[in-house]
Amino acid sequence: MTPNPVGITDTTFRDGHQSLLATRLRMEDMEPIAAAMDKIGFHSMEVWGGATFDVATRFLSEDPWERLRRFRELIPSTRLSMLLRGQSLVGYRAYADDVVEAFVERAAENGIDVFRVFDALNDEWNLKQAAESIKKSGKHLQMTICYSVTESGRMGGPIYSLEYFVSKAKEFVSMGADSLCIKDMAGLLAPYDAFNLVSALKQEVTIPLQLHTHYTSGMASMTVLKAIEAGVDIIDTALAPFALRTSQPAIEPIAVSLKGEPRDPDIDISALIELGDYLESIIPKYKHLVENTRYSVIDAKVLSHQIPGGMTSNLITQLREFDALDKLQDVLEDIPRTRKDLGYPPLVTPMSQMVGSQAVSNVLFGQYKLISDQVKDYAHGMYGRPPTTIDPNLLKKALKEYEAGNKQITERPANLLSPELEKAKMEISDISEDIDDVLIYALYPTTGLAFLRIKYGLDPLPVDVEHDSSGSTDAVKLADDSSPKAKDVPLKSQNAKAFNIFVDETFFRVEVDPINDDILSINEMKPPGANINEEKKSRQPDSGTSAKTLSAPMPGILLRYLVEEGSTVSTGDPIAVLEAMKMENTLPSPCDGIVESLPSDPGSTVVKGDILAIIS
Repeated sequence: MTPNPVGITDTTFRDGHQSLLATRLRMEDMEPIAAAMDKIGFHSMEVWGGATFDVATRFLSEDPWERLRRFRELIPSTRLSMLLRGQSLVGYRAYADDVVEAFVERAAENGIDVFRVFDALNDEWNLKQAAESIKKSGKHLQMTICYSVTESGRMGGPIYSLEYFVSKAKEFVSMGADSLCIKDMAGLLAPYDAFNLVSALKQEVTIPLQLHTHYTSGMASMTVLKAIEAGVDIIDTALAPFALRTSQPAIEPIAVSLKGEPRDPDIDISALIELGDYLESIIPKYKHLVENTRYSVIDAKVLSHQIPGGMTSNLITQLREFDALDKLQDVLEDIPRTRKDLGYPPLVTPMSQMVGSQAVSNVLFGQYKLISDQVKDYAHGMYGRPPTTIDPNLLKKALKEYEAGNKQITERPANLLSPELEKAKMEISDISEDIDDVLIYALYPTTGLAFLRIKYGLDPLPVDVEHDSSGSTDAVKLADDSSPKAKDVPLKSQNAKAFNIFVDETFFRVEVDPINDDILSINEMKPPGANINEEKKSRQPDSGTSAKTLSAPMPGILLRYLVEEGSTVSTGDPIAVLEAMKMENTLPSPCDGIVESLPSDPGSTVVKGDILAIIS
């Protein structure tokens, strides 16, 4: 061993697949190599937090708490790390202090050793409760500086200067940090800026310093090496199959580059290669999530639009849902303008979602014609203090008729939040009293509740289709207890017909076998939800009436109605809340009148144009 080896944090099980596979890696595909990774000698392994909690419940029907406990069981010797969004935990808004304290306590109890805590605005107001709770738990508190630049592409300027980052580091040390992390989420930290930044921080603070960067711009490996030269203590990397592009730099070439050098981490390269071979074998199952529309491995334009890796894949998914993928370039061009108007926040969750979703809305509906509730909350100050002034015109639009007033607050946002935990316990008491389940619901009242109903057998698990290496359908699981077992699957009849299905560039061959002798033609088959759509159409106003409709402007989840049938409303009054692109949008009444009908069910998925309200 060298006297001062650089520590390596592996991100494969968290940020690696979050950046490249939209966080969709299933636990069943991580378990086979978890124990082997425990033996590599990593400083720590990032396995939880970030988007993994949300995606596990929203899309994979996996319990994130059980996932953490399983990681702890399989990885007993290596420190487990998580990414915590300060007061936003693993969600997209600020939660009350009692929820933050309970979540940290349960995460520590279930297996987390290192809490990497950040705030999208680097605002210590939003880090205070999480930091205190982590110190109380006796676990390692790693405070995080979100790295960003303004428009120059390099460190410096009126906001994100060397002095800014050093000042933040000192502030975070005073809050009890056990280590510091430079979080370069978009790969904007240039190599020589990294050298200067790490050198300055090592002179000013004595606790360990870690670097987290992304390969997006192509600079990450150079940046890591310069940071190592400057004395950084720990670096983040991923195994090669889940590295590069918008993920972290790959561990293998860095380990080889440092072999025999003063900072040699002494990691077995052959063991890393074996682990990489396994990951290569499972990637075909997820290839429908891989966006391979670019020939280049890097995206030099990130130096202009500054979009983090996971945000890019989210934008593509969102635009595809809108059938507007051709607008991607327009959105990328709007993002810097929107960010500037919002006071140059670092593009990291949840600010990256706010800026990106607002840019999508600007391109599709007009500049600030539709402003999400989260952006309104941000303008009010509920996400903390912006790095610089919000554009006055945007501020006025965002806070016009804002429920809490049209002025920005001047105190810690969480001070204004009432306790939430007891209310959450009461609301799901008929489903579960387990505190971990309560926290799932408290974090995600709509999607979390849907997951809990599936978990406890109140609703069936949605059909889950896995893909083999050819992209064809491999298996269909109907995973509630009433699902047909293999012995109950009927024999295929002579009436079965084969169909070719093309989803973008992926080809599927499926066979459809009618359950009776009446074979429907393809034109006679009704798509899933057809009856629901017909029911909605049946409740549309007659053409001879003066009634008007409120339609969904975009696909999403109808979270709740803010009115009841029979309510009297005026033009602009809030009618419903629609979640789209992970942001909530309050939809206003198009006219004065009386709410005649509310055709959609709260919690249901709607498509653009679905009728949400009929007002006469």
